[in-house]
Amino acid sequence: MATALAATASATTTLAWWRGAVIYQIYPRSFRDTNGDGIGDLAGIAEGLDYIAGLGVDGIWISPFFTSPMKDFGYDVADYCGIDPSFGSFEDFDRIIAKAHALGLKVIIDQVYSHTSDEHAWFRESRQDRTNPKADWYVWADPKPDGSPPSNWQSVFGGSAWQWDGPRKQYYLHNFLTSQPDLNVHNAQVQDALLDVARFWLGRGVDGFRLDALNFAMHDPELRDNPPSGLPMSQVTRPFDMQIKRFNQSHPDITAFLERIRATIDEFPGRFTVAEVGGPEPLAEMKAFTHGGKRLDSAYNFDFLYAPRLTAPLVRASLAQWSGEPDEGWPSWAFSNHDAPRAVTRWTLDGDMARAARLNMLLLLSLRGNPIIYQGEELGLPQGEVAFEDLLDPEAIANWPHTLGRDGARTPMPWQAGAPQAGFSSANRTWLKLDPVHAAFAIDAQAGNPQSTLAYSTALLKLRRRHPALARGAIALLDTPEAMVAFVRGSGADAVLCAFNLGEEVIDWSPPSGFAEARLLASESAVGGTGKPPMVLAPGSGYWAAMSAEHA
Repeated sequence: MATALAATASATTTLAWWRGAVIYQIYPRSFRDTNGDGIGDLAGIAEGLDYIAGLGVDGIWISPFFTSPMKDFGYDVADYCGIDPSFGSFEDFDRIIAKAHALGLKVIIDQVYSHTSDEHAWFRESRQDRTNPKADWYVWADPKPDGSPPSNWQSVFGGSAWQWDGPRKQYYLHNFLTSQPDLNVHNAQVQDALLDVARFWLGRGVDGFRLDALNFAMHDPELRDNPPSGLPMSQVTRPFDMQIKRFNQSHPDITAFLERIRATIDEFPGRFTVAEVGGPEPLAEMKAFTHGGKRLDSAYNFDFLYAPRLTAPLVRASLAQWSGEPDEGWPSWAFSNHDAPRAVTRWTLDGDMARAARLNMLLLLSLRGNPIIYQGEELGLPQGEVAFEDLLDPEAIANWPHTLGRDGARTPMPWQAGAPQAGFSSANRTWLKLDPVHAAFAIDAQAGNPQSTLAYSTALLKLRRRHPALARGAIALLDTPEAMVAFVRGSGADAVLCAFNLGEEVIDWSPPSGFAEARLLASESAVGGTGKPPMVLAPGSGYWAAMSAEHA
């Protein structure tokens, strides 16, 4: 173990800023509203940057704020280089960049390259006829002789992934909503246009991109049918689940486009790219997308985002996939985000939500890679309750009641416990209703309480910054009982033992010999402490212990 850690220690001292950086995700519609229209805005993000910087994170990722009809709440882009009026102006955006950089925060924004809104000027031109200059900028295909769609591909949101279009007398592909036509990213002109979009935002000072739904960016030009998945109906909530997505996504030519993206990014030194990679077996794509330093910097998948339980085998399997080999990419990790039910709700078994939130944070910040904290996660914010009549998420409405949908993770951020709308907005009604339960989790209610989840998260983030082992160090998994996961993060003279009992029974476990005299740094109960690591781990517990007291 010591050899494996030492082999990578010297390389960690000169790595890019993003390697091991903690990123805080902002969903702008729900973060902070400053103009009283019930919708969060860019000015609200600027106001909240002092709070975010105070947490001890390294950067922010802002979900889409581009011009959009908002049928998929920003992920249906009508103008890649425009700001939707509901969010504000370029002056507001430039203020975010300036203030974030002054506070030492990097700014990452979403880029959606697989599809646009059907209101985008490119699509309006493309659908006019089959000979216009942008006729091949989207995925168009003739019907089968019987008039049915060109293939059996299914949309993520339910039903066929093909929509008939009268003006073209053809079908167009949409892997998501019918109002989100897929770009033909095989087309070099489309790639050029997307790279110009990247240059536009890089030129305005952003520090990187999170690339949405990246493995949907290219399709099989032969339009071959997907094979059935074979899943029993008990595991199916939509037709999309009944196929192996072999031909409507994950085309091997995506990596060549990523190399073009990387070359564009490198025109602006010091920038960062992270890809979202979905699907049942995303590892091969994550490694391909980040291989060799010629493509993207990092990628994350859905290992944890939809897991109904947090288990040691899940954590071990996810960590074991990233060994630190030469030319291997760098993983990122998210337990919650705008697309998934909040982890603290999914993973609380005994009703002690605060304890679960602290354990989740302790684990997330110990993983080798970039932790991504979703707004409110540092507060222990649970999934919001949204009545059916208040749902806005098209996926949730289509699949009710079989999925929780996305609205419950997107409800407004609580800032002031005693204020109307918990301080998120002065409006009588917000775009999504605030869950009244969330007021008790408000920032001001936790800020003065040293026992709060917010105080714990802030202290843990600052402790992590003091330990190069946790931010950038190598990882060595240890032998443990089935319900437990333990590993050593190491960088130079600094090494930290991280151990977690994720089962429902007490576990007796002795730390490895090198940690017999280690100092306890943090547990799921508190940050800081005295004495040695415990020899007995209660269910749902964990700790960090340092081999060296140098950084403690």
